[in-house]
Amino acid sequence: MKSLLPSPLVNVPTKAPTGIAGFDEITGGGLPRGRTTLLVGGPGSGKTVLALQFLVHGAQDCMEPGIFVAFEESSQRIAANAESFGWNLAALQKKKLYFMDAQPLSDLIQSGDFDLSGMLAALEAQTRAMGARRIVFDALDVILALLPNPATRRREIYRLHEWLLAKELTAIITAKSGGDEASAAIQEPFGFMQFMVDCAVILNHSVALGVSHRDLRVQKYRGSAFDENESPFLIGKSGLEVAVARTPARVDAKVSSERVSSGVERLDTMLGGGYYRGASILITGFSGTAKTTLSGAFAEAACRRGERTLFVSFDSDCNEVIRNLASVGIGLDRYIEDGSLRMISARSIAGSAETYLVRIKTIAKEHGARCLVIDPVSTWYKSSNDLTAQSVADRLIDWSKGDGITLVCTSLLDEMSNRAEIGSPLQISALADTWIHLNYLMQAGERNRGLSIVKSRGTAHSNQVRELILSDAGVTLTDTYTAGGEVLMGTLRWEKERAERVAAEAAEAAAKLKRVRLDAEEAELEVRVKSLQTELVAKQVEKALLVRSTQSHEGELSRGRTQMKELRGADATIAASKKGSPQ
Repeated sequence: MKSLLPSPLVNVPTKAPTGIAGFDEITGGGLPRGRTTLLVGGPGSGKTVLALQFLVHGAQDCMEPGIFVAFEESSQRIAANAESFGWNLAALQKKKLYFMDAQPLSDLIQSGDFDLSGMLAALEAQTRAMGARRIVFDALDVILALLPNPATRRREIYRLHEWLLAKELTAIITAKSGGDEASAAIQEPFGFMQFMVDCAVILNHSVALGVSHRDLRVQKYRGSAFDENESPFLIGKSGLEVAVARTPARVDAKVSSERVSSGVERLDTMLGGGYYRGASILITGFSGTAKTTLSGAFAEAACRRGERTLFVSFDSDCNEVIRNLASVGIGLDRYIEDGSLRMISARSIAGSAETYLVRIKTIAKEHGARCLVIDPVSTWYKSSNDLTAQSVADRLIDWSKGDGITLVCTSLLDEMSNRAEIGSPLQISALADTWIHLNYLMQAGERNRGLSIVKSRGTAHSNQVRELILSDAGVTLTDTYTAGGEVLMGTLRWEKERAERVAAEAAEAAAKLKRVRLDAEEAELEVRVKSLQTELVAKQVEKALLVRSTQSHEGELSRGRTQMKELRGADATIAASKKGSPQ
């Protein structure tokens, strides 16, 4: 009985991962397995590094031995150049990685026609012997340039392509692009090759404003979705690293309601409890407004909580930052000693904004950082063009949110601007979760620092402008003092505080005097009350005596009247008896 279920798709290509950070994300898993990919780029664009890294990853991590066919450089030079990436090619070359030197001799005199059949026969034997699954033809344009005409070059490209398909090898072919003779010689078949292969990647290397930039773009990828936009990349200490936006797996990153301290107690109060865990915080201000100080306070608070922290300084050497922060009571040296804090000076990182971002991400991963400080991030604006710097800043925030890292960035504003508040030149203020603005207020011939919270998403926060005070005891914010609708700072605030203290002292003295007077009056009243109480008792006694005396007198009178009545009654009886008796 035939199954009624639909047959599975058989034309969807499987992917061979390259092991290149970012590249597998934009291609959806890697290069098409069992098919051919064309890498095109100018000198120094990274074609050889990408191709060799693809082979090394296959041999080390995917159990897929590979072959590298070098038409331009010798295998010894390629292996020597790759030593800095830590790939250990010497161990791989024993069983899993084979180099074939196919460079034409410099004094070669061509006589008659030739083709690639002999080389392909040797490669077929080597493929069977080691069970190779991946292969790279590096700088194929060098050998194609030796062929006499476009038709012959096209024929050999067909021969190579058919051989690769028959052997089901995952292949990479690299070729130059540019204005050199080799490129001109293969211009026609090169265009044909782009249509023939299943995947084509274009690499560019340019210099803008004196800064080197590398980017790549997947031009085509048959049977698979891919990112069609240009993606910057750099050649780091472990090979190519491609910068990509937030991956789909991180779009719905976990959002925390946990609060972390800013390092300034009163600022935490203004923020409703501190920063959110995993949030991005932007601190803007002119030079000298204490942006680095607030960043250092945050780093110290994070280390005090036991969280590993990375501090990246673009303006000053790390030792200078530690010394300067110690003058305001922020001690970072002990946390560097115990390993919870790592500080790096970005002056040691040369290159574009992409280079900065990739290096920072690498160091943060190595350190296991949960908190990151970049002071100031506006430096990236100077090392790249506007679009590149903005893209890097956007991806910095996306990456930190995806990894749950609490990010604090400072941004230096233009001191010549006549606006009190201005966004960062990178325009990341719209992406930041919390924006703290620092500025100077000129009052009574003084320059004082003011702090205000422009925004803080998801939490109630103060709308007041507070004076930021730096002292040996640390960093704090003052209470708000106003006069005529204007916030008082510096000497004016001190005078206001002094006037309030004097008024409070005078009120306290008056209260003391009043308490003394009331105490005296209370004592006098108590004496009078006691005297009245004594007089009352005397009156009560006198009254009682009077009552008793009156009652006694009335009793005596009553008894006297009774006795008189009795006496009168006896007299009447006697008289009557006398009248009735015979004489």
